[in-house]
Amino acid sequence: MLPAISASNLYKSFTVQGMRTNALIDVSVDIFSGEFTVLSGPSGCGKSTLLAMLGGMTEPDSGRIRAGNTDLSSSTDNERDAFRLQNCGFIFQGFNLFPALSALEQVQVPLDYLNVPEEDARLKARDALQRVGLLERQHLRPSHLSGGEKQRVAIARAIVKDPAILFADEPTSALDSSNGFRIVEILRETARQLGTAVLCVSHDARLFSKADRVLKMEDGRLLSDLRPVSGRGIDTREDWHG
Repeated sequence: MLPAISASNLYKSFTVQGMRTNALIDVSVDIFSGEFTVLSGPSGCGKSTLLAMLGGMTEPDSGRIRAGNTDLSSSTDNERDAFRLQNCGFIFQGFNLFPALSALEQVQVPLDYLNVPEEDARLKARDALQRVGLLERQHLRPSHLSGGEKQRVAIARAIVKDPAILFADEPTSALDSSNGFRIVEILRETARQLGTAVLCVSHDARLFSKADRVLKMEDGRLLSDLRPVSGRGIDTREDWHG
């Protein structure tokens, strides 16, 4: 199976107040369509840097990133912007919703940028809200939605254009247990039903038991690549293999 996105030998460092920090050290990884992959590790280990790099938001110091026929590591800023618009969805911890827009209008925004006709865009936005169980809340603005509902609107906005790749950065960290589990299920179903490659950065153990794959990072390096053992529970480390 060909990966939706593939990274080879990525290096990235940052210099702050004269001190150089290695964020990524020789990281190579493939992310596959139809899989829910969780990227875990301690704070500052390079998880978010890797996600931003795979999403075309940060350039590597060296190494290569390919998605289909697109070489993101050698693309211009405009080419990476176009790639993200056409192929990627993004979900963040802070929701990033527009205060003045209804849930339906929030979800429709990416389609407007893609110049989808108004009627078609509205139908697609309603369908995306239906997928996350919020169609009846489509008229409400963020101030009238709970934290869990806001995150589901953000997910609907990310999946409305049926992206090839969905990136999620700590999507459950601000949510209670019930809402966290619901978000996890939606992410997993997105991979299953849409064939999307879902890559989720998270410390949240609730995601591990639902993931098809758990990548573990530490100190800028990818340490392990774990998948569940067929036919067994997967709540503990022993239930995974590389």
